Amino acid sequence: MPFLFLATRADDAAADDEYSAMLRACRLEEGQLRRVRLERDPLGAVDLDEWAGVIVGGSPFNISDPLDVKSAVQQRVESEMADLLHRVVQRDHPFFGACYGIGALAVHQGGIVDRTFAEPVGPVEVELTPAGCADPVFGGLPRRFTAFVGHKEAVAGPPPSSAVLAGSVSCPVQAIRVGSHVYATQFHPELDVDGLCLRVDVYRHAGYFPPDQAEAVKAAARQVAVVAAAEPLRAFAERYG
Repeated sequence: MPFLFLATRADDAAADDEYSAMLRACRLEEGQLRRVRLERDPLGAVDLDEWAGVIVGGSPFNISDPLDVKSAVQQRVESEMADLLHRVVQRDHPFFGACYGIGALAVHQGGIVDRTFAEPVGPVEVELTPAGCADPVFGGLPRRFTAFVGHKEAVAGPPPSSAVLAGSVSCPVQAIRVGSHVYATQFHPELDVDGLCLRVDVYRHAGYFPPDQAEAVKAAARQVAVVAAAEPLRAFAERYG
């Protein structure tokens, strides 16, 4: 069975690069990871029995933004995501959310998402918790590893139903698990330096960093080797595919 990939990036270059990055990280072919671009198309009915698992990518949307600044598209996407998560969590169906996905999952499960632990675009050192070390999807990672981040909001209070699998100094909740098979990360496990540099160009004026600092952000990213962060996606796809 294929995996379902839910994306929300309106810029085609960023959207296509994210999809390619997910394919590489999961070690899947296009037929094994079917993409739906929610910013463009309604989700429609999803029969979870037809999917090995659901993967959610990053987004320019922020769950914690006030309702009056959210576009009609964002409100639709959030409503569709909440409905899907209700069924995913109820069934403990395999799910992996990256960045935007952790916000959607945390809020759905009663956690707190706000701007307290925002992180600038670039590399951070992430450390597994004991629960992360023992987890079948995250346990293949080194105890400490480097990953790329860049987010305006983050989980400030993890849901009571979740296990925290990883954190960083600047963002205590970098990964969670709900039940046995529902995962989400704040860091971008799919992202390599080329992908990060592309997103820096695409989102130069989106408020993640001062626009005149874009080249410096890219230069700093190129100084760091990010090699292990994709392991959870690979392990997730291998375990449930």
